[in-house]
Amino acid sequence: MAYAIARIKKLKRSNLAGSEAHTARERETPNANPDKQNIRFIGTNNRTLSLDQLVMEKIGEQKRKIRPDAVYCTEILLTASPEYFRPNCPTQAGYYEQDKVDSWLSASKQWLESRYSDRIVRAELHLDEATPHIHAYFVPLDEKGQLRAKHFFDGRLKMRQFQDSYSEATEHLGLERGIKGSRAQHQDIKDFYSVVNAGIEPDISLTQLQLQAKAADRDRAQAKKQQMEATAKALALENELKDRRIKELEAQVAFWQQQTQQLRDLDLEDVAWELGLDYDQQRWRGHGHIINIDGPKFYDFAPDQQKGSGGAIDLVMHVNQCNFRQAVVWLDERFGEAGVERAAIAHVKNRAADIIQTEPRPQFAPPVEDKSNWSAVENYLTQIRGIPSDCIQMLHNQGLVYADDQQNAVFVMRNLDGQRNGAFLRGTRGENNSFKGYSKGTKRSDSWFYFSLGGKATDKTSTAILCKSPIDAISRAMLEYLIRGDVPPERTVYMAIDDIKSLPLERLQKVPNILVAFGNDKSTDATAQRVLELMPQSQIKKSKASDWNQQLLDYGQQLRQQQQQQQQQQSEDLSL
Repeated sequence: MAYAIARIKKLKRSNLAGSEAHTARERETPNANPDKQNIRFIGTNNRTLSLDQLVMEKIGEQKRKIRPDAVYCTEILLTASPEYFRPNCPTQAGYYEQDKVDSWLSASKQWLESRYSDRIVRAELHLDEATPHIHAYFVPLDEKGQLRAKHFFDGRLKMRQFQDSYSEATEHLGLERGIKGSRAQHQDIKDFYSVVNAGIEPDISLTQLQLQAKAADRDRAQAKKQQMEATAKALALENELKDRRIKELEAQVAFWQQQTQQLRDLDLEDVAWELGLDYDQQRWRGHGHIINIDGPKFYDFAPDQQKGSGGAIDLVMHVNQCNFRQAVVWLDERFGEAGVERAAIAHVKNRAADIIQTEPRPQFAPPVEDKSNWSAVENYLTQIRGIPSDCIQMLHNQGLVYADDQQNAVFVMRNLDGQRNGAFLRGTRGENNSFKGYSKGTKRSDSWFYFSLGGKATDKTSTAILCKSPIDAISRAMLEYLIRGDVPPERTVYMAIDDIKSLPLERLQKVPNILVAFGNDKSTDATAQRVLELMPQSQIKKSKASDWNQQLLDYGQQLRQQQQQQQQQQSEDLSL
């Protein structure tokens, strides 16, 4: 398991020369191979320009005086665990696969330039130690050109973002991120150099048995380390998911608290105070008013008032003797837009509650039946739509189908208790009449066109067949009747459902068998699939034709052709 590793070291001005002496190899470095050449891939190769000069030139003029102990530069140290550079021999110090180094260097260089642009004044690839690594010098200037190291690296969150960013830039190389939430100090670079120096050859003075023992110890330690890493990563991931869930729940709580607060009216005592009333002897007095406030309600006991109401807006209208609009403006000036919105919502809620209690419920008025048009409507349903006349007459006798004054076929819609709450209209006058729609006042969420066949009227419904229109529901029932030669053996309801929002889910969930028969129209496939998700006991049944009425027409045509062939055969037999 190979990791991407990134560390930082904050440098004051007094630290610049010492850091440069190490990274530029101006002084002897333990474990460094003098035969290996390091590569400076960002910044000038002019050895006469010191790191101090580069940093001070980049900082330039500042609006504020720089503190003596300020961070002038941040040394960014990048590497990967030895298993990446030399996967077959991670303990062989100084060895690396060149293509691995090239890919890692390219990704790291791109990350440095993308994240920090020209504020990286120097970056070098070191190949002279046990493991390849990069030293990059970043001058922490903000978007306004001001020196602000805290803006980039102070705090656990910013360091986590720093680590995440480098991990994402190198994950395509197969490098993994270290464990999130680690309590290690990112500024401490001892762990960085422990990785860099990993794989240094052991003391050659040791005996073969001692070397074998150390190798066995190392293998056991490595296995234990990997096991601990896997456990730690699993725990870190679990903690991260928990933290994320906590933040989501906190956001939800804050949202609902805001919503709850918005639904609360303004405190009437605060409004009374703003109105210039004074609290005395458990009453709010002033301007000729003696007002008692009890939660959202108030009552004026003044001799010439003797009235009460509720809500901030009504209180302002009462005391100021103003209209609704003036009261809203008055509240806005004193409580702001958020306050007046709360008052307005409460005002509307109070008015709505009063209306609900006092206003009579509107009753659905079905289209007036016009018996003179029934023969034309019946002819349309039997001749044009191919529905057997016995079926139409049965539905007509039950009051489920009739004609209105516009010669529309009226399909009565009822709730599941049988109360008429709507009607679906289908135009029949003239040729190619495409008019269809709901009668005004229809309660689409609590009424359906439906009828039942088979079994006894007192039996529980065994099967529900859902179709997209009243005519399709009737056609599906008649197809079954013509093919079976009888009504279903068990109680079956045929129901028109044209939208998932009108599905009587609670009642249908109690029906053992549901057949979703929305025809063969691709536009209804999504609705049928949604019904299947909501009611697992349901099955989708598509018609062979475009819809069930067309399939009924096709089946009727087949029957007539068969009858003609039989009659022709009988005539031929008689002629013999």
